[in-house]
Amino acid sequence: MNQMIKGLNWLSTFMDKKVNSIRHGGLCVACLSSQAFNGLCQPCRGDLPVNRWHCRCCALPLAFPSSELLCGDCMKHPPAFDSSFIPWRYQYPLDGMIGRYKYRGQRKFGRPLMADFAELVQKARLDGAIAMPEVLVPAPMDARRRRQRGFNQAQDIAETIASTLDVPVANGLVRRVRRVRSQRELNREARLANLRGIFEVIPPVPERIAIVDDVVTTGATVRVLSSALREAGARNIQVWALARTPG
Repeated sequence: MNQMIKGLNWLSTFMDKKVNSIRHGGLCVACLSSQAFNGLCQPCRGDLPVNRWHCRCCALPLAFPSSELLCGDCMKHPPAFDSSFIPWRYQYPLDGMIGRYKYRGQRKFGRPLMADFAELVQKARLDGAIAMPEVLVPAPMDARRRRQRGFNQAQDIAETIASTLDVPVANGLVRRVRRVRSQRELNREARLANLRGIFEVIPPVPERIAIVDDVVTTGATVRVLSSALREAGARNIQVWALARTPG
């Protein structure tokens, strides 16, 4: 029995290495196909829900073709950030991949999304669709929650992008100054109230900044964070995230 357990442990370790070790080839994290690229095979990559039609400011998914319209929230309450680059909708199967990475620590499910995101940013830059920031600012995470989780997913994403685009990550530019309730069960207004005064910006502040996070839900976190950065001197603020929840 001990030999069987050892064998299974070895097989599990071997499979993880096959999934994560090489960019071209290896196994798909979703279906274990041997035809993977960046950890996903082409059919599974095709299943990712593209955020094709969205608000031109906050990237909220829209139900009709448009990349130029503003959503109602951005018209009524213009955010302090200027634009967003969020390529996917937070829906199946991407929501499950992010959940397993973020809440279960199964980082092999996050790596394909980060690698693809970095390539999409690179393509958008070459196409002139986005301007490069001077620094990337990962959304700060509560210190106790980070210890429990073992990592900050926003920092993971920022560092992956930084290695591809040669844009520095400004980890020390913003810090949380107090703990808050979990945002998961709160509506937009409650989230904004919960986050008020939570961020402290340590100058000097570059003029062009991209805030990096994994998922934008109500947008409360990036609104509060971008307001703090704007007040500290930032002139152009983008929001970069893997996914945006539908309205």
